[in-house]
Amino acid sequence: MQTNLSLQDAQLAVLDRIELLPTETISTQLAYGRVLAETIVSTRTIPPWDCSAMDGYAIRSKDLLTVANEGPIPLKLVFEVAAGGRPLRRLETGEAARIFTGAQIPPGADTVVPQEDVKRTGEKIEFTRAVLSGEHVRFAGEDVKDGDQILSHGSILRSPQLGLLASVGRTLVPVVQRPSVAIVSGGDELVEPDQDLRKGGIIASNAYAIAAECASFDIKPRNLGIAEDRPEDLQRLIRSGLNSDVLISTAGVSVGDHDNVRPVLKEMGCDFHFWGVRMKPGFPVLFGSFPNGPIVFGLPGNPVSSLVTFLKLVRPALRKMCGFKNLYLPTSKAVLLESMEKKPGRRHFVRVLFENHNGRLGVRSTGNQSSGVLRSMATADGLLDFPEKESHLSRGSEVLVHLLKEDFVS
Repeated sequence: MQTNLSLQDAQLAVLDRIELLPTETISTQLAYGRVLAETIVSTRTIPPWDCSAMDGYAIRSKDLLTVANEGPIPLKLVFEVAAGGRPLRRLETGEAARIFTGAQIPPGADTVVPQEDVKRTGEKIEFTRAVLSGEHVRFAGEDVKDGDQILSHGSILRSPQLGLLASVGRTLVPVVQRPSVAIVSGGDELVEPDQDLRKGGIIASNAYAIAAECASFDIKPRNLGIAEDRPEDLQRLIRSGLNSDVLISTAGVSVGDHDNVRPVLKEMGCDFHFWGVRMKPGFPVLFGSFPNGPIVFGLPGNPVSSLVTFLKLVRPALRKMCGFKNLYLPTSKAVLLESMEKKPGRRHFVRVLFENHNGRLGVRSTGNQSSGVLRSMATADGLLDFPEKESHLSRGSEVLVHLLKEDFVS
């Protein structure tokens, strides 16, 4: 087992052991946010025929060529084409057809004049300007042609992609499966959120924060509950999660007298790949796997440490399993609005707030950086990346920030 790894080496060690999950076929209506598991080729032409882009009148553009010299030109209204209907016949010289948005252009017609641009008197339609062929016409196949590759393998399916799939008749779609995730919390001091704290205790919030992060890309983990500080109780809960793809334990992974995660996992046959990552918060983190069983992450118990290690190590692994190409949090450069100090030797992730600094993105600390102050994580806009070997960051220097909020630009 490797120990005391850099974060980069730990991330690589994790991702080297992660494989893409198999494919499943689901309803297109339920596929939002999923990753497409094959390239989609259309078997339809969209639109299937030339159709009107406006409510108005379908005409032959050459019938209005002399309008500039002769004044308004009347055409005879001969039939109507409703959306979803078909033209009665070909449109001949001197004729017009009432037409509605989406309706098929009659043979012989080549343009549509909006209804607000004409004067209608009974069956006569008066036109006052010349028009170009193709005005307000959506041509057959201008969106999709039969045989077109419309979506590539690995595409993330969001509303435009799902609408496009529906347009070409795909009500079922192959996507990469989502991993099953199980979460175990540990410690006699932990209680569920609805318990009475007057007799002491700490709320087991880590499972809720981790579950919420999983839900951000449509994974619904199982919360296996809180293990007492007894090896047999922890083993009982871990055993119930061995049928998952990923098992996440929070707390009990360090070297204290009651930190049972490592010895229990070892006794149960888990192979350890590394323990300890040179980052703060979150040094005591474990990565392992069961032969023919789940990948295992042992995260620290302090809530900020647990969440940061999840974001940096577990989240990329889950996203790779799901087929995503972008595994890590997005980043941005920013101006540091206050100087910062630390001891060299660990890579710090400092919770920061964004400010507008002379038209640039500025950042400053949220304040107390204790790994137990979850509120600072809740208010933070990002995590400032304080390099491992650095001990000082000067005010006004350019820094790298890992973004926590999708709406940070606003």
